[in-house]
Amino acid sequence: MGMGQGVISAHELMSYPSPWPKAQGHPVPPFPLKGKEHVIAMNLSWDIFCTVVDNYGDIGVCWRLARQLASEHGFAVRLWVDDLAPFARLCPELDVVLDLQSLRGVTVRRWDKPFPDVTPADVVIEAFGCQLPANYKMAMSLRSPQPAWINLEYLSAEPWVSGTHSLPSPQPPLIKFFFFPGFSVHTGGLLRERGLFEKRDEFQRDAVACGEFWVSIGVPLPTSDEIRVSLFCYGNANIENLLDAWSISTQPITCIVPKGVISKALATFLEHRPAVGATYVRGSLTIHVIPFLEQDRYDRLLWACDVNFVRGEDSFVRAQWAGRPFVWHIYPQQEDAHLIKLNAFLNLYCADLPTQQARQLRSFWLAWNGQGAQAAEPRGFAALQGLTGHAVNWAQQLSEQTDLAANLAAFCNNLVKSRVST
Repeated sequence: MGMGQGVISAHELMSYPSPWPKAQGHPVPPFPLKGKEHVIAMNLSWDIFCTVVDNYGDIGVCWRLARQLASEHGFAVRLWVDDLAPFARLCPELDVVLDLQSLRGVTVRRWDKPFPDVTPADVVIEAFGCQLPANYKMAMSLRSPQPAWINLEYLSAEPWVSGTHSLPSPQPPLIKFFFFPGFSVHTGGLLRERGLFEKRDEFQRDAVACGEFWVSIGVPLPTSDEIRVSLFCYGNANIENLLDAWSISTQPITCIVPKGVISKALATFLEHRPAVGATYVRGSLTIHVIPFLEQDRYDRLLWACDVNFVRGEDSFVRAQWAGRPFVWHIYPQQEDAHLIKLNAFLNLYCADLPTQQARQLRSFWLAWNGQGAQAAEPRGFAALQGLTGHAVNWAQQLSEQTDLAANLAAFCNNLVKSRVST
């Protein structure tokens, strides 16, 4: 695989005057050294550890966080990832062969076993409960001052999150802190880059830009009477029912499906294997199978569609920032624990809706997540189309809170400062 723009090889990194120790024959790029002066100046170094669990959600969140910490806050960030293949689909310039590379201001390292002996950063992010390597934890305990150790948790709207956010968990001789993304000022907030809404609004107002986007992914421009839907979900027994319902809709529906998503259900519905770039028509439904999009282009897909079906955590948050009606397929958990999280979010999202709209939205979402048989019910989908104003207001309301990266930066800065001064 060729090197993309902004990527440097391990060989090129050999020329950097790095104060960090070499790992497996390769140096790491220059991170700020620990010390009172740079800590007080907020010039912190960060290590983010990510294990790829459900293909895209975990690495999607970690990659957005790493980029934002580097680009907006000027931090030196290393992102340790155990599986680079899914990562490469979100970031095409990533070279899956390299153990070490620099992308968009972030140092990306393959998380191998055995783990190399490296100096821990000022801040260590253990994303979603992944277990840090034993030798790295030992190095953390010997570092002075000890790093700020953060367990970045999964996003949840459950009420108990506000009371648990930022609590310490002693791991002698270290202390780990739980940091919860969330929907209130008493949580860590949500990932949101500076200027995101301005970019979204400019794109949605610019018919030329929208048209160029559709052409770039091989999809014709929308007609005035159609509904355009993006479909990104896990395997779901209701997919074929929904597609059948759309095929007999009184209004044309265009469904955009990324490569590799719901391929089995699509093959059953179409009676043959779907191909990337192909268009399929059945009644009122037109299906376009598009290439899997990297994160920034996926954002534009969400901005350009009328309704978005999303899954997991990363696309769930991005759908909210899009200001469009959406349906969330939450990651299934044992004993239906995910349904508690789903209902907790619906309680917040539906709070300001009229009773009938709230009931229809909740019924449709629950059915889509396997609780009921109404996912193909046309009135439920039709009700979603009238929620654009609500979606815009919801996004604006959330944007008034401090974003997750800024909250993390402030929390870790204060924590490290306190350790330096003692």
